[in-house]
Amino acid sequence: MSKFVRHKKKDDNHHEIANEFIRLGCGVRDVSSLPDFVDILVTYAGHTIAVEIKDGSKVPSARKLTAGEEKFRDYWIEHEGKWACIETIEQANKMIKGIKQYWVDKDKDNGNNTGK
Repeated sequence: MSKFVRHKKKDDNHHEIANEFIRLGCGVRDVSSLPDFVDILVTYAGHTIAVEIKDGSKVPSARKLTAGEEKFRDYWIEHEGKWACIETIEQANKMIKGIKQYWVDKDKDNGNNTGK
């Protein structure tokens, strides 16, 4: 009996979101072909975030995480990994803005005003 791998279908906004992270200066690796994993890994300012991309224009039931995606999310977070589900360009920008703000606040707390 043969065993075949079912490849995940990318959401319609997959490339748009990935390209926005790149435009924002992030390192991005597309890992969407891996089963029960996220769509992309994003790194920025020393942070690596496992990102699941969902199409925000679809009905909520079509944006629901699969059982494998939920299992990975829970595992990743349990091991203190950073995970995000991004549906829009605005959410991608907000995530990077949050990382930038973290560094500004950290620098202020350390008496450094570099604002990475």
